[in-house]
Amino acid sequence: MSDTPGSKQNTAAFYGQAVASFAVAMAATAIGIYQLSADAWVRGFLAIAVLYLVTSSFTLAKVIRDRQEGAAPAPSPSYTSFEKR
Repeated sequence: MSDTPGSKQNTAAFYGQAVASFAVAMAATAIGIYQLSADAWVRGFLAIAVLYLVTSSFTLAKVIRDRQEGAAPAPSPSYTSFEKR
């Protein structure tokens, strides 16, 4: 069993909850923009702004993850499992 930072994974339930939360948030925002009593160009502008915010958030999360993985020290080999001859 390895204790390296990259070996930890989320459970399926956590992943499902994150996907469901994202879907509910996007649906609620889309419904809110659609129901907004404003001109179509205003609703369109808000929709594009939300999409831009979502894509830039995904990019930022990926960049932060990549930086953390790159800064993690390389796992050192464990010699305790080898027998001395």
